[in-house]
Amino acid sequence: MMVQPFGARLRAAMDERGPLCVGIDPHAALLRGWGLDDDIDGLEAFTRTVVEALAGQVAVLKPQSAFFERFGSRGIAVLERAVAEARAAGALVIMDAKRGDIGSTMAGYAAAYVDENSPLASDAVTVSPYLGYGSLRPVLDLAEEHGAGVFVLALTSNPEGSEVQRATAADGTSVASVMLRHIAAENANAPVLGSVGAVVGATLGDVGVDLDIHGPLLAPGIGAQGATPQDIPTVFGDAARNVVPSVSREILRHGPSHEALREAARRYADECRAAIG
Repeated sequence: MMVQPFGARLRAAMDERGPLCVGIDPHAALLRGWGLDDDIDGLEAFTRTVVEALAGQVAVLKPQSAFFERFGSRGIAVLERAVAEARAAGALVIMDAKRGDIGSTMAGYAAAYVDENSPLASDAVTVSPYLGYGSLRPVLDLAEEHGAGVFVLALTSNPEGSEVQRATAADGTSVASVMLRHIAAENANAPVLGSVGAVVGATLGDVGVDLDIHGPLLAPGIGAQGATPQDIPTVFGDAARNVVPSVSREILRHGPSHEALREAARRYADECRAAIG
């Protein structure tokens, strides 16, 4: 049986649970804030708590792969369990890996994150297009085959991003605009919501580019980076309904209490839903 495309599954999850995406970012400061050691046991306790508290409530969880990779194979094992348990509880999982390469190497990354036969198989993965959009073809094709999604970095929330993303491409438009046009073309025939999305920072204000890609817009920067749910209509305009607002530290800091995590996520989900309308 063919898996329903990621875009359709994401639309249904957002309609049912609200649009919120919660990052799982177990960096050292957060572990210490929870009274945990910055070691594999702390990592496991932190990750298990977040998944137990939120996977049955929020639409999307987004583990940041780097914070697991730093512990080597044992950290990856924690990540594998988190992905499987989150998906089993009904949350969609976006693997925040930001991979970007060419040829067989990109095909390897694709197999790791969007092939259902992989222990790291996720509902979607973040990728970097700055070796050229065509370099993403292995992950785009395999994701489509397995009903998974791909989020392409377009306009990120870090200040340095503009050096590349706002640079002028050969046709006179910005590099980000070129990437967004490619993404829109991928989604042209999707009946509900396309499965290829863009990462666009919620901190950017009026972005000055067309965000109507008929696909999801993953929006980091809400919370600790300064953006609020109320900024979503300003940044995304008519595309706001397709925004997946991502909040990490401002929710995770309420742990390790399950109920405090759930209440913080519920509050942000309600604020985002109200802002999007």
